[in-house]
Amino acid sequence: MAFSQTIRAETFTFASLRELLGRAGEPKSGDLLAGVGARSERERIAAKMALADVPLQQFLQEPIVDPDQDDVTRLIFDNHDPKAFQNFKSMTVGALREWMLARLYLENPFQQLSGALIPEMASALAKVLSNKELVALAAKIHNRAFCRNTTGEPGTLGVRLQPNHPTDGLGGILASTLDGLLYGAGDAVIGVNPAVDSVESVSRILNSVDRIITQLRLPTQGCCLAHVTTQLQAMKAGAPVDLLFQSIGGTQKTNQSFGVSLSLLKEAREQTLEHHSSRDVDWVGKQVMYFETGQGSSLSANAHEGVDQGTLEARAYGVAKSLDPFLVNSVVGFIGPEYLYDERQIIRAGLEDHFLGKLLGLPMGVDICFTNHAEADHNSLDNLLILLGQAGVNYIMGVPQGDDVMLNYQTTSYQDAALARSMMGLHAAPEFQVWLEEQGICQGAKLLPVDPSQFLRRAQPLLEGLHE
Repeated sequence: MAFSQTIRAETFTFASLRELLGRAGEPKSGDLLAGVGARSERERIAAKMALADVPLQQFLQEPIVDPDQDDVTRLIFDNHDPKAFQNFKSMTVGALREWMLARLYLENPFQQLSGALIPEMASALAKVLSNKELVALAAKIHNRAFCRNTTGEPGTLGVRLQPNHPTDGLGGILASTLDGLLYGAGDAVIGVNPAVDSVESVSRILNSVDRIITQLRLPTQGCCLAHVTTQLQAMKAGAPVDLLFQSIGGTQKTNQSFGVSLSLLKEAREQTLEHHSSRDVDWVGKQVMYFETGQGSSLSANAHEGVDQGTLEARAYGVAKSLDPFLVNSVVGFIGPEYLYDERQIIRAGLEDHFLGKLLGLPMGVDICFTNHAEADHNSLDNLLILLGQAGVNYIMGVPQGDDVMLNYQTTSYQDAALARSMMGLHAAPEFQVWLEEQGICQGAKLLPVDPSQFLRRAQPLLEGLHE
C-alpha cells in the first residue's frame, strides 16, 4: 500500500509501510547507509505526518518482512494478543500518541499495551514522539523481573557490574568487582565478557563469580557473556549459570549471523531452568535469560531486509519478550558511527530503545556508550544517563573509570552510577540495597565514606582462593 503527504504543494509518496517507517525516523547514519532514511528534512516531516495517520490495523495487514521467509515475523504475529488489541484497533498511530500523553497523570496506565501492540506499531509510535515524550511515557512503565533478586522496582536504578579483563585474569576480575561493590554496583548482574570464548575460560569465570556471590552473600546473579552454546557446554560440565546470555536481532538472518535460532534459544532457556532447579539456591523467580541488542546489528550483518534500524530493534524486543528475560539492554553506541554517528543520534537511539523495550513489556536497561571513533564524549554519556534516569531505566553499566579495557569502548563508570542514584534519589534493587546498607556502603541513595581497606579486611577471610 502506498502513502502520500503534501507539504506546501510538494507531494511525497512512500511505496510501502516499510518505506514509510524508514523515512519517518530521526536521522541515523545507518539508515542513510542502508538507503532507507529520509533524504531531506521535508521528506522526514512528510513521512511523520503520513505515519501518524496510519491505522494500527494496517501493521497487521502489511508485514514489513515476509513471514514466509522470516521466523521473527511469524513469532511476532503468533504472539500478538487480538483481545488486548480490540481497544486500540480503530486508532491511528497519532491517535495512540494522543491517548498515551493524555494518561500521563495516571498510575500504571499502559500495562495493557504490551500485548496489544506488535513491535512495528511501537516503532511507528516512537517515530512521532519527541525526546521528552519518550522520557515521560517510559517513566510511567515499570516492568519487574525476578531471578536471584528483583529488577525494575519503581525508584531503583540497577547497575551491571562489568569487570572485564583483557586476558580473563581472575585476579583482575576480582579487583574490579570489589571496586564496583564499594560504589554500590552489581545489583543487576555481575556480568563478565570473556576474552576467550572457550568452555574452559567461561567455566573459570562462572565459578569465580559464583564464589564471590556465595561467599560475600550477595543478593545478585552472575553471568559470563559468551556465546549461548559455550555457556550451555560449561553448564553441562558443572559450571553454575544464573543468567544465560545471548545477543539477538530483529530478523531471522540477523540471528543466524549470531549463530542462533529461535528454537535454540527456547531450548537453552528450558535447560537453564532445569539447571536452576538442581542448584541449592533460593531463587526469587524464574526469569533466566539476558539479551543484548543494538541499532545497526542487522545492517552490519547485511540482514536488515530493507527495514530501518529502529524498527528492527523493536522486533528484537519481540524475540526477547517471547523468552521471558530477566535483563535486556541496548548497547546503544557500541556498533560504531557507521550506524549512530554522533551524540545526537546516540541519545535519540537510547531514548527510543528504552521506550520501545518498556512499552513491549521488557525489563529494559541501556549500555550508555560510544566507541572511540564516534563523534561523542563522556559528556554525551552524562546527558543520556540523566535522561534515562528520569525515564526510569532498569539498569545501566558500571565499568572501572568508564573505560572497558577488554572491549575497547567507553561507557558509564561505577562513579557515574553512584552519582546518578544520589542525584535522583534512586536505590539499588531491594534485596541488594539491604546488603549495601548492612555493609555500611550506602544509606538510602547516598554512598557513605567507606574506608576501602576496612572493607577489604572484612572481605579477606571470605575471598581466599579467588585470586590467581
